[in-house]
Amino acid sequence: MLISVIYPDGKHDMVKDFLLNRLIDEQKITKFKRCDGWVDIKIGPLRGSGRSLRYAGPERRINIIEMEDLSGLN
Repeated sequence: MLISVIYPDGKHDMVKDFLLNRLIDEQKITKFKRCDGWVDIKIGPLRGSGRSLRYAGPERRINIIEMEDLSGLN
């Protein structure tokens, strides 16, 4: 899927969707277009950009080693 973007020099382009996060992180674009309009990367809202705080609580997801340990209980 191609996404419309605007570079800092004002030029418009279409880029593949998997490149969008990289272009945002490296500040190589100033805006990109969503179905509901243009998003200014300085104003947002941006999804999954790492700008929100990470979860600091205890890990509750089970990992593969724990699964193997639990399998011996049955």
